[in-house]
Amino acid sequence: MTSYKMNETSLKKALSKINIGGLRYFDSIGSTNDEALAWAASGAKDFSIVIADEQTRGRGRLNRTWHTPKGSALALSIILRPAASALPHLSRTVGLAALAIFDSLLNIGLVPKIKWPNDMLLNNKKTAGILVESVWSGSEVDSLVIGIGMNVYKASTPPNDALKFPATSIEDELGKEPPAREEIGRDILTSLMLWREKMISDEIIKTWEERLAFRGWQVQITSNGEIANTGILDGLESDGSLRLQDENGQPAIVRFGDVSLRPTA
Repeated sequence: MTSYKMNETSLKKALSKINIGGLRYFDSIGSTNDEALAWAASGAKDFSIVIADEQTRGRGRLNRTWHTPKGSALALSIILRPAASALPHLSRTVGLAALAIFDSLLNIGLVPKIKWPNDMLLNNKKTAGILVESVWSGSEVDSLVIGIGMNVYKASTPPNDALKFPATSIEDELGKEPPAREEIGRDILTSLMLWREKMISDEIIKTWEERLAFRGWQVQITSNGEIANTGILDGLESDGSLRLQDENGQPAIVRFGDVSLRPTA
């Protein structure tokens, strides 16, 4: 079974040309996001990175676990300290991360789609997830942590009976050994830096919208296990909220929160 042991030396080499704020690498950790949140709260510099070879208590949205087995997946958390101009647009952060992941997959010859609000699909199967969390200072957001979990090698894909949505890995979709995780991480970070400069521009929404999975499809939104909305997936609002078209052709807006999206057919 293909796997590749990442280490701090190989990681520093891969990231040597990127201007990061700091780096913490772990052979094994509970959650890279937990580490990044604590580091951000104690003064981590902007664009500091936490990355691990194995993650034992990783988590996604809706309190779901995301286990990262040794040598098989990418577990990466990025600390951002938003500029004042970006503060009104922080709801776009998940799109910022999704576009960076999309670019990294496109660069290696794959055709990804973004499943709103926070997953990346290859052949309509999940290959990466995003979890954005905040550190507050009073009523203001002090920093954001973007957690990214990506199935790189075959060993990272959980068995289907453990999944609520089909999953795959980069290796499975490429049909050959993928680039090293350090290189994929470098590509994500490089793209994220570029998209970050466009946080206040509607270009980020337009591109995110164009890359959405199931656009034009009938979809179902569930919240707390119950159906909350159904309609045709139409696009995005300027804050990244999802816009559906209901059975009467009227727009229905789905805000971020504990929601899941599924095609109905």
